[in-house]
Amino acid sequence: MAKKVLLIGLHPSVVDFSLFPGLDTDKLWAGLNDGVRRLQELGYDTMWCLTDLGETAESVVLEHLRQKEYDCVMIGAGVRTIPQHLFLFEKLINLVHEHAPQAKLCFNTRPTDTIEAVQRWV
Repeated sequence: MAKKVLLIGLHPSVVDFSLFPGLDTDKLWAGLNDGVRRLQELGYDTMWCLTDLGETAESVVLEHLRQKEYDCVMIGAGVRTIPQHLFLFEKLINLVHEHAPQAKLCFNTRPTDTIEAVQRWV
């Protein structure tokens, strides 16, 4: 049976690209789509959960967590590494901990190393 993976990240429409030199909306979308495609090709049941900066992020993530039991949840660098997003990151970690305690957690450093992050744990 395919391992189920939920990838949580910021929707490209809310990303402050000035914080990520060399990245823009098109490159981010390409990286997001490529990551899911490559994980699916490797046999993972994978989906993205893209959120806003906190207004509805918790409810969107919770909706995804209720859909299936995930083997792994990744929270992307855009949520995790920006100091202004610390509170959002904490909320999402606690939400995953509460509603998917069986899931391994992993973290990428950029859109292009999502596969490696997942494969470290499942």
